Amino acid sequence: MDPILALIIGLLVGAILGVVIGLLVARVRAAAPTDRIDPEVLEARHQAAIAQVTAQEREQQARLSAELASITARAGAMGEQVASLQQQYKETIDRQRDEAQALAERERRESKVLQALTPVQETLRTMQNKVTELESQRSLQHGELSQQLKSATESEERLRSTAESLASALRNNSTRGVWGETQLRNVVQAAGLIERVDFDVQSSITSDAGAGRPDMVVHLPGGKNIAVDAKVPFSAFLEASQISVTATGEEGARREALIKQHVKVMRGHIDTLASKAYWAGLDASPELVIAFIPSESLVSSAMEADPSIMDYAFGKRVALASPVTLWSVLKTVAFSWQQDVLTDQAKTLFDLSKELYQRLATLAEHADKLRRSIDTTVNSYNQFANSLETRVLVTARKLNALDESKVIGATNTVEGTPKHITAAEMDLELPDEDA
Repeated sequence: MDPILALIIGLLVGAILGVVIGLLVARVRAAAPTDRIDPEVLEARHQAAIAQVTAQEREQQARLSAELASITARAGAMGEQVASLQQQYKETIDRQRDEAQALAERERRESKVLQALTPVQETLRTMQNKVTELESQRSLQHGELSQQLKSATESEERLRSTAESLASALRNNSTRGVWGETQLRNVVQAAGLIERVDFDVQSSITSDAGAGRPDMVVHLPGGKNIAVDAKVPFSAFLEASQISVTATGEEGARREALIKQHVKVMRGHIDTLASKAYWAGLDASPELVIAFIPSESLVSSAMEADPSIMDYAFGKRVALASPVTLWSVLKTVAFSWQQDVLTDQAKTLFDLSKELYQRLATLAEHADKLRRSIDTTVNSYNQFANSLETRVLVTARKLNALDESKVIGATNTVEGTPKHITAAEMDLELPDEDA
């Protein structure tokens, strides 16, 4: 046991015994009478008190021994706890020292790593700034995109409303007719044809089949004509187009029925145009009439549902024409007109060239006559000058003696002659008319 702990325990026991003895002595003194007592009685009392004190002392000793044992046991346990705490303290100190060393080592390593990662840190900082900038731009673009999507939604709504209005308008037969005629006029003008020159609209035609009024009559070179009539089989196709192509079940069957109805209406238009026989009432017209369908999808959907409809139309002398097809045909007509105009202009140019050639030949004859007249005039003048020099002036100079103040000068002759026109263009002979 630790000496300090044993000393502390002894002091505690002595203090307790002193307190107990003091209490007993005080009790005996308090119980003694103030008058004189018999010594034997006093001795007996004294012995009884001593016995009582002894018994109490023994009890106190036993209790103190028990308490001392308990204290000793607790002191041993406390010693063991102190030893354990000392060991734990030592281990804690060692662990803290190790942790401090590990922390210092880790900080040293982290310092090296941070030094090595300094460029990376700068890069990350730059990247962070860039990310912040991109985020700002993204927010701005998101706002702009939201505004654009809102505008697109509004435009789509307006487009949907316009499409519904257009679809509603096209369900009207008169509106469809006007639309078909307008599309026909646009195609014809896009092909380069001119109204009242290359084509006429709403011309009346009378034939054995009766009176007719096609939407347009296109004039072909050589005095030929061809009738064009616009047809818009639209109602059934419009209802069918509102059903998805991939629809099945009742919707798919309904779409198929509507497409068949569209083909039936198309065949009805072909029969109607064939019965009017517009070509019979036109001068030099090919025996056919063009049925203009103002939408490619109207023709293609009918041909997909009924591939034989084109042969059926040809058999009825009706040519189905979409905007692209009709534009190609009319562009060919416009080119033919250009070639015809060029031919007329070439003939006119030939006639003008022939007339100019004849007039240049006449001009060449007049130039030759003028040259000969100039030659005659020069010869006459030269003869006059020679006569004047050799005859008249010789005699006149003899009069010089009479008046020397008057001197008659010499007369020069004309040495040059008119130049002959040698250009091939002026040496012309009229072509033989028979040739």
